[in-house]
Amino acid sequence: MPPALDEWGVEVKHAGSEALDRIDGLLDALRALPALKEQRPGVFYLRSKAFVHFHEDGADVYADVRPAGEASFSRLKVTGVTGQRQLLRIAREASR
Repeated sequence: MPPALDEWGVEVKHAGSEALDRIDGLLDALRALPALKEQRPGVFYLRSKAFVHFHEDGADVYADVRPAGEASFSRLKVTGVTGQRQLLRIAREASR
């Protein structure tokens, strides 16, 4: 699998346990959606396709999410409440 790149083509790290701990409320909300299955910590599938996983860059955490009907992932900054709400909205819509 090729490395994940940010918008400038710089490699970003998959989120480790400390980064995932910073978004534990978001992860709990995703886990509560019956259509999503967590394959490993912070990696969720919708039906048989990868749906969302997380990266860290410094103090920030980003979600790579595949909205319903999309072929590719979009990146959202989920360190703050606004990005987390946006990701949950996408997840709920995709879970219908």
